[in-house]
Amino acid sequence: MQTYRGKSVFGGVAVGKICVYQKGEQTVKRTKIENAEQEKARFNAAVQESIRQLGELYEKAVKEVGEANAAIFEIHQIMLEDEDYLDAVQNIIDTQKVNAEYAVAVTGDNFAQMFAAMEDEYMRGRAADVKDISERIVRVLSGGAGQGIHTDEPVIILADDLAPSETVQLEKDKVLSFVTVHGSVNSHTAILARTMSIPALIGTDVALDETVDGKFAVVDGTNGVLYVEPDEETLETMRRRQREEQEKKELLQTLKGRETVTLDGKKIRLYANIGNSKDLASVIHNDAAGIGLFRSEFLYLEKETFPTEEEQFQVYKQVAETMAGKPVIIRTLDIGADKQCDYFELKKEENPAMGCRAIRICLTRPEIFKTQLRALFRASAYGNLQIMYPMITSVWEVEAIAKIVEEVKTELTAQNLQFGDPKQGIMIETPAAVMVSRELAKKVDFFSIGTNDLTQYTLAVDRQNPELDAFYDPHHPAVLAMIRMVVENAHAEGIWAGICGELGADLSLTKEFLKMGVDELSVSPGRVLPIRKVIVESSCS
Repeated sequence: MQTYRGKSVFGGVAVGKICVYQKGEQTVKRTKIENAEQEKARFNAAVQESIRQLGELYEKAVKEVGEANAAIFEIHQIMLEDEDYLDAVQNIIDTQKVNAEYAVAVTGDNFAQMFAAMEDEYMRGRAADVKDISERIVRVLSGGAGQGIHTDEPVIILADDLAPSETVQLEKDKVLSFVTVHGSVNSHTAILARTMSIPALIGTDVALDETVDGKFAVVDGTNGVLYVEPDEETLETMRRRQREEQEKKELLQTLKGRETVTLDGKKIRLYANIGNSKDLASVIHNDAAGIGLFRSEFLYLEKETFPTEEEQFQVYKQVAETMAGKPVIIRTLDIGADKQCDYFELKKEENPAMGCRAIRICLTRPEIFKTQLRALFRASAYGNLQIMYPMITSVWEVEAIAKIVEEVKTELTAQNLQFGDPKQGIMIETPAAVMVSRELAKKVDFFSIGTNDLTQYTLAVDRQNPELDAFYDPHHPAVLAMIRMVVENAHAEGIWAGICGELGADLSLTKEFLKMGVDELSVSPGRVLPIRKVIVESSCS
């Protein structure tokens, strides 16, 4: 038995044969050409074909992993239309009189190195994207066929790394797991893997050759271990865990339709986090009592220009109607930091996580904010829609929001447009908001604690930087003390307080949250039933 350790991307156990996935990277030769214009025409045609292919991948990804996770293919399409990139390729063709394949390969390497050298973690992540699109163009220029796994039986895929385009093309029923030598837990591929619920490891030090190809193996996605040709004891242990996990899944299904009430009678709001209306089926399937976080920024990230009031209204209305009276809490746009949107034309910032983002954009560019608020208020007439404002640090911000809201309501009334009276709350994501939460609670209807940013700002640790993983501790006593303080101050003013960050899905803290008096937990749809199981078996005392 050979044992290899990696970093877990998604838990679970997979048992089956290994299939080594070789990218089959093409050797690009430098060839002198006579007609630069003709070569540039070849390049432009290859770009258009690549954009078409990415469009097909986007449609496939939307069906399989949802619109938010498919957005990477729209980003790749946009990158293929970037003038700097296109000009660089054409300039090499013009000045060096070389073939398009070589010009694309050189440009791809140059841009990837440029991105990789940047200080911003998000921008460094774009290095892999520019390599991916460049390889796609070269493949089109060379007449190369699409890549994929061709197998008659489900397999464990072993690869150096997997680009998002490769991951989404995998036939889900033929993939038991994937294990890569490189990659990041925050990469697009890792996000897709988690959405597809495929046990996965990255950073696994294993050779990609015939010594493992076709061998029987086990992937322990929970503990980050790959066993090649496991001994009987290990195999039996893993198969037993696999059976236990399946039994747990089946047992959890019995919790559907059951109220989320503790043993001592406290009802907990157990909601789901989603990125767009395409995730509604998952919310309903997992029996969430509502939507605790609808990330409206994806409406902006998926567009090439600002979504109109009508476009937003139709989406919010659909969600409110579909949830049939259950709460739908929509967060106003949270653009900025690691979520950049070119057409916002935000200035380059040295520290974007602490820069112009979320409510700061809304209050400094009220025309954008008003458009979204008009759509939200109009949609609130069609269901139990509620509004949540992110990145609040001061009472004056809430008061400024209230003034803009009144202006919007006055405008809608003057236009004789129907609108509701939605509850309005705020996200508590900063230590400043925690410290003034008693005063803030007098101004709003509810609190939702965003533990991802709260941890980042409390510990002064960039949560996007993998080199600081050891320092990013959401269980830190200071973070937990702040959560407790927020809940106490909310209750003192008669409003409820919940958690919508990743920590809300942490089963090891569920009982502690109940003892703190947390009223609501909003988690990814797949975590609803596991959390419900803990709650109904626990008490708040």
